[in-house]
Amino acid sequence: MKKLNFIICSLFIIQISSCEDKNKKDCIDESKISNSPCIEIYDPVCGCDEQTYSNYCYAEIAGVNDWSSGECK
Repeated sequence: MKKLNFIICSLFIIQISSCEDKNKKDCIDESKISNSPCIEIYDPVCGCDEQTYSNYCYAEIAGVNDWSSGECK
């Protein structure tokens, strides 16, 4: 019974971690990554990759698909 519980818990953990990896992969669109210039105004946004960017432009050129206003926590 303990082995079965261990196997079930292990599979659950693997499933959760694979979802996180998939979400992070879906968060960044590598085709949008560029070195375009951005205006130097600090208006932080929190990217779906849980990184704080100086403003939405920096998030866009990093290929981030989704962000919210404010710094990441």
